[in-house]
Amino acid sequence: MTQSRLHVPHPPARPGETPDFSYLEIPPAGHEPRPDTLTPALQIERLGTGMVRVLDEQDRAVGPWNPHLEPEELQVALRHMLLTRHFDERMQRMQRQGRISFYMKSTGEEAVAVAQAMALQPGDMLFPSYRTQGLFVVRGKSLVDLMSQCLSNTRDMCRGRQMPIMYHWAEGNIFSISGNLATQFPQAVGWAMAAAIKGEDRIAASWMGEGSSAEADFHHALTFAAVYQAPVILNVVNNQWAISSFQGFAGGERRTFAQRGPGYGIPGVRVDGNDFLAVYAVTRWAAERARASGGPTLIEHVTYRAAAHSTSDDPSRYRPKEEWQAWPLGDPVKRLKAHLIGIGEWSEERHAALEKELEAHVTACWKEAVTYGTLSEGPTLDPMSMFEDVFHDMPSHLKRQREELRSLTAAQHAAAAAKVPGGEG
Repeated sequence: MTQSRLHVPHPPARPGETPDFSYLEIPPAGHEPRPDTLTPALQIERLGTGMVRVLDEQDRAVGPWNPHLEPEELQVALRHMLLTRHFDERMQRMQRQGRISFYMKSTGEEAVAVAQAMALQPGDMLFPSYRTQGLFVVRGKSLVDLMSQCLSNTRDMCRGRQMPIMYHWAEGNIFSISGNLATQFPQAVGWAMAAAIKGEDRIAASWMGEGSSAEADFHHALTFAAVYQAPVILNVVNNQWAISSFQGFAGGERRTFAQRGPGYGIPGVRVDGNDFLAVYAVTRWAAERARASGGPTLIEHVTYRAAAHSTSDDPSRYRPKEEWQAWPLGDPVKRLKAHLIGIGEWSEERHAALEKELEAHVTACWKEAVTYGTLSEGPTLDPMSMFEDVFHDMPSHLKRQREELRSLTAAQHAAAAAKVPGGEG
């Protein structure tokens, strides 16, 4: 009698072991063909098994996916990625100093958010997850506003009602980040369906980690997107780790995450997530497809989470400390920098000057942000604001509670004034 055995995914390397990425198949740059944007999904299934790459081992742009961007555009991209990284470093230090309560860095994944935001149009609606702060940077959101949200101060866009890094920006067409993972996928599909019903040319894009793709919302979103051919780009950022769970636990051992798309009739494209040019090109292809009524695209970004999951996490407990240095697809910032130097449009001196400029900018933004309040020092948010932005028409019991709080606050102010020499009473 044969006994069945349960398979439990096992990370290729644990703390103290040598990093092992032999499970990752990486084709040569320029190897994947670039099909017409309206090619049926079932005819381009190979895009989900290979990997779209533009920058080769010498950081030269090769192959049919090369977007042929102007050097000036690439310099802007490098600036955005560097600014995102400096912002992350500053906020990480502030958390360690107790100035903010929580933070999540995007180190190693900057190309995903920056390239995609640059490839999309300003009117397109973005439904981000955490580690996509580059979306806000590209669209021009002030770092002071992002810092203020992490500080929960008087300039906090969430008015103290969200944990740090859960930003939003209505004017910039960026939806609120949610701590309930995967919810943004069906929301993006619904928004895209509404845009199509209204006859708009705007599309939606959303992001989640590969671990979140095991959630039901992922499958609900793909079903609706496929059935109604919603103009949406659904991005799975496969950074190899869902907190401490290796990507195999979300199903990455058996098939690529991009291969899930064709099962729904959706093109799945696997891309080198640390190659700015490749991510940009694939996003433009998917956006053109969506605007031409070609329906949704599922993109898997193969990247690596260089930092801890969050400031509450210690990755040295579940993976080799040097694993990031061994990642075969390299550092997205260094690769774009090397490409620009290789084509004669950048230099080490210009790069050092930019680093210094951005560090000074981030420092100045932090100094301004703290003037709006910190966790321990004022000014503070008005407690009365807790009754606002919840109901269109405030229920009677909240009106009663608001008046009780207003009376209590007034009595406390009067009592405090009476104790001050020269004060009332």
